[in-house]
Amino acid sequence: MIQLMVQPSHFMSSGIILSQFGELFIFRFTDELQNRFENLLEKKKADLLTEEEQTELAGISELSRMFTLINAQLATKPKWYPNQSEDLYDNAPNTFVNTVIPQNTSVPTASPLNT
Repeated sequence: MIQLMVQPSHFMSSGIILSQFGELFIFRFTDELQNRFENLLEKKKADLLTEEEQTELAGISELSRMFTLINAQLATKPKWYPNQSEDLYDNAPNTFVNTVIPQNTSVPTASPLNT
């Protein structure tokens, strides 16, 4: 059976880095994988790709599409983690409630039995 695509997970261990872009962190290719991707695209334009290179290009292209989607979603989400190690509860309102004794009522006292 002919392999149609190198699995994108094949490139995950050595071809991917997390890079800071402003206040965001995005996934991107390493320089080596980016150069390989561009080289394969140029060879494709010139119709010079081997079968093996076609499967490699298909895998890298799929990974590129996934990262484009993930990075776009990350960019549209509000920041959900603190920049520094800080106590997230410093400004939280005090919400403690006494649930054992009803508020503003007197506690009933026991009366002796009349016999």
